[in-house]
Amino acid sequence: MAKKNRRSFLKNVSLSTLGLGLVGKSSATSIVSAAENKSLIACNKTTLDFYGAGPFYTDNPPFLKNNVLASDSEVGERMIISGRILNLECNEFIPDTIVDVWHANDAGAYDNDAFNLRGYVKSNEQGFYLFETIKPGKYLNGQSFRPSHIHFKVKPPNFPLLTTQLYFEGDDSIPGDAAASITSGNFNASNRIISLTKNSDNVLEGTFDIIIDGEGMTVGVNDLHIDKGMVYKVSSNPVMDELEIHYGVFKHARVGIKIFDISGKLVSVLEDSEKTPEKYFAYWRPETNTPSGHYFVSLSVNDLQVHYQKVFKA
Repeated sequence: MAKKNRRSFLKNVSLSTLGLGLVGKSSATSIVSAAENKSLIACNKTTLDFYGAGPFYTDNPPFLKNNVLASDSEVGERMIISGRILNLECNEFIPDTIVDVWHANDAGAYDNDAFNLRGYVKSNEQGFYLFETIKPGKYLNGQSFRPSHIHFKVKPPNFPLLTTQLYFEGDDSIPGDAAASITSGNFNASNRIISLTKNSDNVLEGTFDIIIDGEGMTVGVNDLHIDKGMVYKVSSNPVMDELEIHYGVFKHARVGIKIFDISGKLVSVLEDSEKTPEKYFAYWRPETNTPSGHYFVSLSVNDLQVHYQKVFKA
């Protein structure tokens, strides 16, 4: 069981709080507008990084216990990175993908003697991955500082390895960095610079979906463009006794809401019914024995997953 202070660190995941629940009758006020029905991300292949793995990779890293890269005692600003592994067409998610990560500590130094801030997770049965760490510090590279970054080696089953790096919006070292500043070609870093949102517990959260050559399970060609439905608002998170969810459906379809745990196991099917294009609300009232932790939630339209988010059950 995680320590109390770590439970506090994890208890609020505000970046992507999707509700789940026993859906009642429609509370629709209007059909979803064209402005709301917009693409969240484009299906762009995750590119290589100009610097590759860099000089500080260590072979045979450990599997991360409980998805924790940085221990409770590690100095630095706490951070959660999560995402999904998708194929090049973004119509399949890829389970069992190795996501090997490593980065500098808060002072900008790497542990080259052991495996501090080094390790790997695997994408679960729904293609999701997640790890908890700290925001890496910067270090001098010649006369300038490298921007804060996390190294990734991503290996889907039976397909080639991708080696790349992740950067963060607002970092003033990006424009002068030889790798992070590239905006076109094979080393284009534009889609590897992600936003970070700080939740009420001062934990930074970021989403990095990795689009790579591989084969997996169908999610639907257009699911990343959210042209079928999405969740707009939830309250409150962390989930205690009740979570209220507002979501929209953009076409007449059979709509489902499913909950998966961190391993990708289906926890519950909470909605499975015909819906017309409207806005709806739902409530989740977890049973008292529901374990605390991260849950991924899937919104499906006609059996295609069109939107996923994560929430933390306290």
